[in-house]
Amino acid sequence: MDIRTRTTTRRAVVIGAGIVGLTTGLALRRAGFEVVVCERAPEIRAAGASLGLWANALAVLDDLGLGEQVRAIGAPTEMRFHDPAGELLQSPEFGPEDRRYLLVHRAKLNDLLADAVGHGNIRLATAFEDYEEHEDRVTVRLSEGGTVDADLLIGADGAHSAVRERLVPGTPAREHAGHHAWRAVLPPGEVTVPGDRLILGGERCRGGYVRTYDGSVYWLVNQFDSPPLTGTRKEQAATRAVHLEEPGSPGVLSALIAATPEDRILHNRIMLVPPLPHWVSARVALAGDAAHAMSPHITAGATLGIEDAALLGRLLGADQDVPAALAAYQADRIPRYTHVARLSEAVEHAPTPREFARNYAAFSHWMLSRRPQGAGSEGREA
Repeated sequence: MDIRTRTTTRRAVVIGAGIVGLTTGLALRRAGFEVVVCERAPEIRAAGASLGLWANALAVLDDLGLGEQVRAIGAPTEMRFHDPAGELLQSPEFGPEDRRYLLVHRAKLNDLLADAVGHGNIRLATAFEDYEEHEDRVTVRLSEGGTVDADLLIGADGAHSAVRERLVPGTPAREHAGHHAWRAVLPPGEVTVPGDRLILGGERCRGGYVRTYDGSVYWLVNQFDSPPLTGTRKEQAATRAVHLEEPGSPGVLSALIAATPEDRILHNRIMLVPPLPHWVSARVALAGDAAHAMSPHITAGATLGIEDAALLGRLLGADQDVPAALAAYQADRIPRYTHVARLSEAVEHAPTPREFARNYAAFSHWMLSRRPQGAGSEGREA
């Protein structure tokens, strides 16, 4: 299909129908754009089980009119870490407000956002191939030879972004060497746990389990600097869970892994996007993991990507000049993510579990108290 008719209504093409792409589409619709969201998969589907949304993301979703519905598919919890013996790793200089987040069902959040964007504005089985910028528009070439003329193109197509490869060539996602994650959800009634528990243990392992909004249990195991993997996914997770429990005393986490069928366990080799020299051109911008995929140990990728969407919506509202708005977006985002990367590295390389816990609280405190305008706060970046 060749769409070339120009109208007074501004049009945006968003590549990627994940959480950030759909939130961006919704924010741009609110800013007055006609939005087309293109997704290469034949259906909208979520990669993963659950995700954490912090207060800054929830404020954005409140502003978009979805906050109540999102809270209905989430369970409030706190990011507090324990050692394998069960001792809470204290960082008293930070308060409860620095630890609270909402654990949300990822697939249900995707569905909720898709409904809000409108399924008629989403093109499935439609892959991005290329774009050409002109002074007053960008022509986006899609699979099967289709093109769309638009005022704006947003690449929200994840760590392996095709839009990023075109905008910033030679910046493929790279392996975070030795960093692996295993996780699964056990449905309601299959198991019970005494409470939520996040654990920092030996051999650079971390993990735990939390209860979700519907009574399911979500467990996870992560390891930095992992030796080469052997065995099944279940065996890999179980081997690392040992470092998160008291010696000789298999605990709740090991029991959860043992109760999980092999085909329900998700394993990921963590991939990162290197720092980019730019995120935008005159009519093209990156958002979410396409711009800044980072290690999940800070549990903030979705939240920060939702910030991107909100800021784009604010800067592009009221018929604002697109190139000027994208330049302002980049000027805000790159310094923020440079600081996020420094804080993330401080957490990752903390020499002890106690310092890991403290550095994590320092990160969340900074993130929540330095919300950019357009991300559910009037606060200014500092």
